[in-house]
Amino acid sequence: MATGKKKRRMSPAKRRMYRRRRIVAGIALVVVLCLCGALIWGVGKGVTSFYTWLHRADINAVSRSAVPTARKTSGVPNCSSSDVTLSLSSSAATLPVGGSIDFTATVTYTGSNQCLINVSSANRVLTVTSSDQTVYHSDVCPANARMLLLGRAAELKENSQKITWGANSNASDTECRQDSELPKVARGTYVARLSLKNAPDVRSEPVTIEVQ
Repeated sequence: MATGKKKRRMSPAKRRMYRRRRIVAGIALVVVLCLCGALIWGVGKGVTSFYTWLHRADINAVSRSAVPTARKTSGVPNCSSSDVTLSLSSSAATLPVGGSIDFTATVTYTGSNQCLINVSSANRVLTVTSSDQTVYHSDVCPANARMLLLGRAAELKENSQKITWGANSNASDTECRQDSELPKVARGTYVARLSLKNAPDVRSEPVTIEVQ
């Protein structure tokens, strides 16, 4: 009587071993694929960067030519002397030698049509005099234009700014210096007034200050 061979069964320990081997092999394959992908991406990035560097002059030329020339698009005119009034007030009537005082400079619209005005210190000038001699003016140092739209609407009717005078003198200066470098004025009576450089006839009422 013929007998068949018995089928060998794999022990649980061997099955676990083979399963671990397959998992490790799968992880290794994923790592290899990721490394290959990163290598291909890096090579492509390097080629692109090299091409950009090689043709940087042409690219910059195209970029510059693509930028349009700035044009003035606003049709709003500049304010004239009949469009605005100026007023000036001080935070105190007296100050000590070497002290400082704050002024409030206000531009008020009085015209009929909207207009633009430069309210930077280059155009809106604080001048301090003693007798008939000018001791200080705020437009010695250059300043970027600060264009302000004025009109009849409530939010466009008025603009106020603070100006600080350090009780110093710069009347003889032709170049900008820091306030700390300017000589201090002596005790006496001084008169402050606000004006527009591009419209000298537009001036505020004088404000008298005593330096004690």
